[in-house]
Amino acid sequence: MKKLVGFVCSTVLFFSVSLGSALAESPLSAAVNEGLGAPYKWSGTTLKGFDCSGYTSWVFNKLGLDLPHSSKSQAQEGTQVEKSDLRPGDLVFFNTDGKGISHVGVYVGDGKFYHSATDEGVVITKLSDNYYAKRYVTARRVLSEDQFNQVMSDTQK
Repeated sequence: MKKLVGFVCSTVLFFSVSLGSALAESPLSAAVNEGLGAPYKWSGTTLKGFDCSGYTSWVFNKLGLDLPHSSKSQAQEGTQVEKSDLRPGDLVFFNTDGKGISHVGVYVGDGKFYHSATDEGVVITKLSDNYYAKRYVTARRVLSEDQFNQVMSDTQK
């Protein structure tokens, strides 16, 4: 029950932070939320199961952007962004295996990111989470300013 309450609060918070209204939905929020709760699957790229880069590739494909299916390759896309300058739609990268970049998620604002975690599937996590805060490496902005404005626009206009 605690996880369900956290999920509902996080989802409403994402809509509120990103859009100013829990009733409006942007293309970005629709894409990340559609995959929420999907199980983890090694090399997975569909709602039947995602690995981390499969999920981020799938999200950005829905937004019209083609990303490679590898966290290390995705870390070469776009431009580097300081953690203090993150905006929704930026990719955040982590070293979870001690060998460099090995995990990726989509930043959604308010210090949170969506990602496919090995033991949980697609979830929302705080960047300040003890596990991920210690393993944060970098972030990349893959959406141009025009693309960002399009994916953050209210689809109910």
